[in-house]
Amino acid sequence: MRSHRLGVIPGDGIGPEVTEAALSILDAAQGRFGFTTERTEVPLGADTYLSTGELLTADAVTQLRGQDAILFGAIGSPKVTPGVLERGIILALRAELRQAINLRPVRLYPGVPTPIAGLTPQRCDLVVVRENSEGSYVGGGSTVHRGTPAAVATQGSVNTWYAVHRAVDFAFRLAAQRRGRVTLCHKTNVLVDAGALWLAVVDEVAARFPDVEHDYVHVDAMCMHLPVAPERFDVVVTDNLFGDIITDLGAVLQGGLGVAASGNLNIEGSAPSMFEPVHGSAPDIQGQGLANPAGAALSLALCLASLGEGQAAAAVESATAEVLSGLPALSGAGMGASTAELGERIAALVTEAGDGDGAAGGLAGPSLMTQLAAVQAGLSG
Repeated sequence: MRSHRLGVIPGDGIGPEVTEAALSILDAAQGRFGFTTERTEVPLGADTYLSTGELLTADAVTQLRGQDAILFGAIGSPKVTPGVLERGIILALRAELRQAINLRPVRLYPGVPTPIAGLTPQRCDLVVVRENSEGSYVGGGSTVHRGTPAAVATQGSVNTWYAVHRAVDFAFRLAAQRRGRVTLCHKTNVLVDAGALWLAVVDEVAARFPDVEHDYVHVDAMCMHLPVAPERFDVVVTDNLFGDIITDLGAVLQGGLGVAASGNLNIEGSAPSMFEPVHGSAPDIQGQGLANPAGAALSLALCLASLGEGQAAAAVESATAEVLSGLPALSGAGMGASTAELGERIAALVTEAGDGDGAAGGLAGPSLMTQLAAVQAGLSG
């Protein structure tokens, strides 16, 4: 029987609740599709930091490095200064584990409400490939004359051919499994040096993928096109900061942050990838069962796809989409069920799933989960 080692970081706020729901769905997937997981919980987050003063310890990194994949809940607490946990744990983990790609699907599922008038699932199915290790997130910064009217702050951005090439190559590989189109999103008319590097890499990689079309869109234009005509995009590749911003806009199209998933991918196989819902820790509703576990469930699906469990991944996606389509609201008490109860509903549908791994249960097209599994297999092969 296939077995996978899974690191689990429940984190803060609603993180433990949505993670517990995702693990109940994982239990169902294991039973239905014939694999097992050995799970190791690693306590990282606000409580650990406040009690020990430590963020990401060497022991925690060693524990996590020994896993095949990591399932992450959420990080953040009003008791901790903003940025401390995010930079000290999330960004530090991405760097330690060489997670080069942040993958964020933007898919509107049938029956899920969207604030974009007239938008249909057939028009909204794209993936953002975000470079995950450089850009403004790691560029050096400094402030002089702090606390005075003469204060001056600088913040740099780092772009290397190596890291940009990893992201662009992955985007073309994924597009080859999908509809065969890559769009570079940047701001080349202002960030001329970084933009020129990105454009040069795209041209170099595109030569190896003659069947994949490619084009370019400024990031400000992307913010206009994405809500109006998301169907023009298949795979969007972009830098760290732009990817962070446009995927929050993308989440609005698909129903909100509560249904958005992401994966931080180590594409070399040298360390585990990490999967997490896009939403934050929402401490105001902690412990009340009001969080939608869909983002965590879909992140679990991405996790299963990366582990080669394509059928299980597609089944989890399909079951999650079916449960979402029947909810009177996508968050809070209006959902009509608690976080745990929604996890149980998704798990029950996974248990009943068929063996197909293409189009998943009423979805508009082939599952990203099986496409991702194919890309991962190609990288490892």
